[in-house]
Amino acid sequence: MLNNAINKNMKQITNNIMMIEPVLFNFNAQTALDNHYQSDISILSEKQIQNKALIEFNNFVSALKAKFINTIVVKDSINPHTPDSIFPNNWVSFHANGSICLYPMLAKNRRLERREDIISLIKNSFSVSEIVNYSHYENTNLFLEGTGSMILDRENKICYAAQSKRTDPNILKEFCEKLKYKSVVFNAYQDVGAKRLPIYHTNVMMSIADEYVIICLESIDDSVERSLVINSIKSSNKKIIEISESQVNSFAGNMLQVMGDKPYLVMSNSAYLCLSSDQIALIESFNEIIHVDLSTIESYGGGSARCMMAEIFLPLKK
Repeated sequence: MLNNAINKNMKQITNNIMMIEPVLFNFNAQTALDNHYQSDISILSEKQIQNKALIEFNNFVSALKAKFINTIVVKDSINPHTPDSIFPNNWVSFHANGSICLYPMLAKNRRLERREDIISLIKNSFSVSEIVNYSHYENTNLFLEGTGSMILDRENKICYAAQSKRTDPNILKEFCEKLKYKSVVFNAYQDVGAKRLPIYHTNVMMSIADEYVIICLESIDDSVERSLVINSIKSSNKKIIEISESQVNSFAGNMLQVMGDKPYLVMSNSAYLCLSSDQIALIESFNEIIHVDLSTIESYGGGSARCMMAEIFLPLKK
């Protein structure tokens, strides 16, 4: 039964993760225009921010490797300066059918994160049948930012996406047709001051695991859309674990299930500490939790644990 469970899990989760080691991590003013999770805290110098982020990154990698999660670390380059390179899941995704997808990015300085040498490195160990490049949509100001924009139920071939300026529905449709996913598109919002604004990335409010889904349903204001999402999740026989909008603000939606010596759910300390004892117990009824301090990365980058891990589902070379 254990082998069957692992085989089932590996359709949805993977043992292979790519992460980008930061060299000049910092606050990115270009992404802060619609990423309201970023905070420009000027009490630290740029060097201090980088040093603290690097410590958090290295501790994160060590925590993953300690659980036998194969973590491929690629060092960022100094030139060009890419302050958000620590979040690779927005520009690339790796799929079990051998496809690598490259995505159009809203922030101009984030487009520089796409690196051919990283693709070549991955090709050394994994079989790649095709590179699907959507980045040309940047020329017409249309964007789809990878698995930030799209939450993939890989086993059931369902793609969940909250519409925003970073998640264009037409590119999403093209992706789903190419990789044979059914799309579930909705609108999700967050309170920013006195305004209710679209959530910029779906992965801040939703995470799909093999047997459960962590989601902030209250951020989906439209009742019809909310029912659509709930019914889709239930049809895939996954347990819904609800989180609140205040928990989303602590990155409780930005989690990722990965495979080590067994399945784990990975999150930051801030996400873990905002969960109730009942929520933790429910998650741990499915799998163990790994949580690490990412406070500097979260404050200045506006992203958390899930954003830092690009899952590799490509077939291994024999």
